[in-house]
Amino acid sequence: MKITLGLAQISPRLGDVPANLREHLARIDEAAAQGVELLLFPELSLTGYYLQDMVYELGIAPGSGDPTFGPLLEATRRHALDLTVGFVEEDTRHRFYISQAYLSDGAIVHVHRKAYLPTYGMFDEGRYFAWGDEVRAFDTRFGRMGMLICEDFWHASPPYLLWLDGADVLLLHSASPGRGLDEDPRLHSARWVEMVNSAYASLFTSFVVHCNRTGFEDGLNFWGGSTIASPNGEFLLRGPYFEEALLVGQIDLNQLHRTRYRLPLLRDERTGLLSRELARILNAAPHGNR
Repeated sequence: MKITLGLAQISPRLGDVPANLREHLARIDEAAAQGVELLLFPELSLTGYYLQDMVYELGIAPGSGDPTFGPLLEATRRHALDLTVGFVEEDTRHRFYISQAYLSDGAIVHVHRKAYLPTYGMFDEGRYFAWGDEVRAFDTRFGRMGMLICEDFWHASPPYLLWLDGADVLLLHSASPGRGLDEDPRLHSARWVEMVNSAYASLFTSFVVHCNRTGFEDGLNFWGGSTIASPNGEFLLRGPYFEEALLVGQIDLNQLHRTRYRLPLLRDERTGLLSRELARILNAAPHGNR
């Protein structure tokens, strides 16, 4: 099966959900006209990233009755197009999460809550958000997939768990700011992210689809550079740096068969060994890990 993917590399307006919703709907129309079947938006695409105290004003519970999600769900039905969107989620106990929702045919298929919240350097997410406690793959009309948000992907365990849970396509959404100048035109942060994406695609013999935002917020510069990597670790698509763009590319799921026949890492993975040794390590740790 081949899937036509779209990566909406946009620059959301900070705190302006109505304006960002209009941008989403326009990009959905544009993507549908180009035959896109699955469209990704970046982390916190409906709100912008550097929200601070605005977090508590922008939290929503996703559903068809919500004025933001209602039009998005209707757009998936009208265009027969699946999409992912980033938003601030507020649960029934009034905890707030950085979340990403997968929408298809007028329904919410899956919501992932960011599990790793960077609170170092320029990042202060742990001050405003609760962390998610689940990393799970889910079924789509294209096959089994998994979603992660930015810092989730810089730890080895979340993509590994999705791989073991049956995900053949890893969807990564980020609001990654630029940091450090390199000898080539890329930033240090861009070069490092691209290496991680390629490495995970190779190690997990899976497709890795990364949608990163662009623009400026409070001095932060988001670099874009969205990519699609094949199970061989090769980039099939690269977006421009520092520019808004709608990128369209195609993946062929038959590549999974070819790569995993040649490199049967999934077949040979010893999950029982992992479980035993992980239990030993956690039991020996004085305080454990959350």
